[in-house]
Amino acid sequence: MMNAARKAARGLIRDFGEVENLQVSMKGPADFVSSADLKTEKLLRQELQKARPNYGFLMEEGGEVVGADSLHRWIIDPIDGTTNFLHGIPHFCISLALEREGEIVAGVIYEPIHDEMFHAEKGAGAYLNERRLRVSARRKMEEAVFATGIPFKGRPGHEQFVADATAVMATCAGIRRFGSAALDLAYVAAGRYEGYWECGIRPWDIAAGIVLVKEAGGYVTDMDGKNEMLATGEVVAANDHLHQPILKLLNSVRGPDSQKN
Repeated sequence: MMNAARKAARGLIRDFGEVENLQVSMKGPADFVSSADLKTEKLLRQELQKARPNYGFLMEEGGEVVGADSLHRWIIDPIDGTTNFLHGIPHFCISLALEREGEIVAGVIYEPIHDEMFHAEKGAGAYLNERRLRVSARRKMEEAVFATGIPFKGRPGHEQFVADATAVMATCAGIRRFGSAALDLAYVAAGRYEGYWECGIRPWDIAAGIVLVKEAGGYVTDMDGKNEMLATGEVVAANDHLHQPILKLLNSVRGPDSQKN
């Protein structure tokens, strides 16, 4: 997985240097797909298929491909942070995860501009390059920095986001929105953020980050505190001290009839 990510990243870096010349098509309101996404996903699929020819795939651009081995599936986001990429903002990554019988057991998030390779395997810990990762040790909400995503044009959940952010802003040291869910989760694993939450998120955005945070000693659930993040599109990740407080706070502004996004 790490070798595939590094190989694919070489082309991404070249494309990022010529971002104004990229062929870009509209995938939806404020949601773009570039030729770089497509090329990167194709290369990643080829490399992973060489290693495990029978595994299936779930890909952002190419959708689901059922493999002969029904127990294993690669989950691929070729560029998480596409809008950043297309605007020349150096904050994007390749995200790869391996799912075994419905559980994420390995993840790689590679940020090529700064050569940061976040990787984790179930039971083997989480790492940034060769350094072991551990979630932040901060215990107080007022000292904590949280990351999130803001729903863009054409996506539901704007009012709920405002309510969530208002509640969190009143209790913590700050909120960050950098535009890459995968890197948000990697930063939680690295202790750079105390936590991250978002709704309306897709499996390929968070799959690799889930195992990273867990292996770094953190907690990841959906809004109900369950392990159904890929199905619900909800994710709340935080260190072991602040996961319950942030989860409780977010649910305090969500009534029983609040819309799930």
